[in-house]
Amino acid sequence: MSAQTPQHPAAERRLRPNALGVVGVLFLVLSAQAPLTGIAGAVPLSVALGNGPGVPAAYAAAGAVVLLFSVGFVAMSRHVVDPGAFYTYIGTGLGRAAGTGSAAVALFAYCTIQAAMYGLYGATVAQLMDAHTALEWPWWVWALLTMAVVQVLGIAGIDMGARVLAVFVVAETSILLAFALVTLVRGGGPEGLGVADSFSPGAALDGAPGVAMMFAVASMFGFEATAIYGEEAREPHRTVPRATYLSITLITAFFALTSWMVISAHGASHAAEAAGSALESGDSSAFVFQPIEDLFGSWAGDLLPVLLATSLFAGILAFHNSANRYLFALGRERRLPRALSGLNRRGAPWAAGVVQTAVAVCLVVPFALAHKDPVVTLFSWFSGVAVLAIMLLYFLTSVSVVVFFRRARLDRRLWHTALAPALGALGVAGAIWLVLDNLTTLIGGDRTTATWLALAVPAVWLLGAVAHLLRPVTPTPTPARSAHPEDPPLT
Repeated sequence: MSAQTPQHPAAERRLRPNALGVVGVLFLVLSAQAPLTGIAGAVPLSVALGNGPGVPAAYAAAGAVVLLFSVGFVAMSRHVVDPGAFYTYIGTGLGRAAGTGSAAVALFAYCTIQAAMYGLYGATVAQLMDAHTALEWPWWVWALLTMAVVQVLGIAGIDMGARVLAVFVVAETSILLAFALVTLVRGGGPEGLGVADSFSPGAALDGAPGVAMMFAVASMFGFEATAIYGEEAREPHRTVPRATYLSITLITAFFALTSWMVISAHGASHAAEAAGSALESGDSSAFVFQPIEDLFGSWAGDLLPVLLATSLFAGILAFHNSANRYLFALGRERRLPRALSGLNRRGAPWAAGVVQTAVAVCLVVPFALAHKDPVVTLFSWFSGVAVLAIMLLYFLTSVSVVVFFRRARLDRRLWHTALAPALGALGVAGAIWLVLDNLTTLIGGDRTTATWLALAVPAVWLLGAVAHLLRPVTPTPTPARSAHPEDPPLT
């Protein structure tokens, strides 16, 4: 705290420039996806409850929708550079009330997905410690201890966080990619590659495709960090577009390939049964870990649970960084208390980080006090609601892009500013409908809880919008560099 910089007018406060290049931003984005968590945690559920061997097609479809959305997202990023990202873009096109409502939804999404990951992380670490040490502490102790570590890394600065995340991402991605490539080269599992079983239209629409689509969209969660870190990036007019397109392409290819090879290793006709058996056993990750151990040996089986824990830690740290930059931006614009825009000597938003950690404690502790299962309740409930929240932001951003460029006339490329955003909005709307239609299944069949969770998202948006209408704030001009050297910054 003592490292806080002297108080300056809000317009002079900015995050540390030139701290990140394309690779640094890319690792921050990939960590939010937590690749091993997405594969070991989501794929068994998608296969067992969703569309069976057609899960890889859901990843490909989600990637296509998000790629369409990103065309307009990137076009906007060339004219608006701000760590608020989504809410700044929405506010620029649809008005400040809509933007403030979206800021509330964005914070809600990042904080709930991080809390969900704390639940799975705490359970994973507790199991590891029970198996390999004499420490038999409950899951919430490990979650709280990790919150303190994440807070320290957040204060240390974004470049330090990026280095830590890079190590974890490389480790978890390497073993999954090695398994997928070796299995692919060998021609798949007992039934071959099963291309038609995983990628045909019939396979994609079989069973409950909404379940698979929800987890596929969740795998894209966090790619928007390319814009959130624009103020800290070198040459943001180049860094943000490159990191955005590259991250979406890599994420889509990785999840589609890896899930396909896991299914192939079991055999397409037996995959759903194997995934269901893993769920019933209480260790759903066995559906993914067992084929990898069979291929590489017992050392892989010992290493994978550890990598799952580090994967979750990487995702938690990435969402901490994203959320505290939202809080920083809102404080700088005086939509929230100005103290949140405090920076330390490393240019890190320390005050916002403290508040974000406090929010994480408030979200996690009630589940511990109520003795709820951290995976069945905390992880599943908050994952579902966070995906709905982020998809609402995707939809509003796409609409805002079209409105903004029709009004401002700064970019006359029809594909980038109208057609692609409109198609992306339609795709996102379809995905929202699929998730809502299957939300009860996703959280264990409790329709009442599913309804309240779904209603929470528009309720948060309305609260934010009404708060702005009751106390309108004219944002202080952001001390940002122009996203594009030829364009003045817009605020």
